[in-house]
Amino acid sequence: MASYKFFEEYNESVTDDLKTNFSEILTRLGEDVNREGVLKTPERAAKAMQFLTSGNSQDPAEILKSAMFAEDYHDMVIIKDIELYSLCEHHMLPFFGKAHIAYIPNGHIVGLSKIPRIVDVFARRLQVQERLTHDILECINDTLKPQGVAVVIEASHLCMMMRGVQKQNSVTTTSGFRGQFEKIETRDEFLKLISNDLS
Repeated sequence: MASYKFFEEYNESVTDDLKTNFSEILTRLGEDVNREGVLKTPERAAKAMQFLTSGNSQDPAEILKSAMFAEDYHDMVIIKDIELYSLCEHHMLPFFGKAHIAYIPNGHIVGLSKIPRIVDVFARRLQVQERLTHDILECINDTLKPQGVAVVIEASHLCMMMRGVQKQNSVTTTSGFRGQFEKIETRDEFLKLISNDLS
């Protein structure tokens, strides 16, 4: 896997193949692909899908390793309200929300911007929220080797809101804890801090 880079280039061959596929899908759905409003839709959709799944070709561990610093700090570090957008692998419809992440360093800290970046890498794959939570948790735990790590994700799923049960106000919460965060008092401190408005 390649290390992290801003995704702005598209493989022309892949784009052309996807354009053909999206054009066929639109036609089978009863659309006129020569209509002005959807004339460029197959190309736009092809590029959008490549962007939304670009995390498949990126290595989140390398993102963390690129900005790890030796530091004698042993208290909780929290990055909360990290916006995330992903695609549900069951219907390829979006789910979106916020991630709250904490770790307790064990000799190394990481550049703060790298935590949201690994959220993006894992989110830009076909996902389920449960696995997304686990992937982020294990990547931080395995790469930084902190004293503990915690991840909580709150998200709304369009597969529930737009179709199926059509529950527009439902929010799904998933969580994972390792190390020191498996202790009730540490976990409670984290949950209290992400619940409070500290600004």
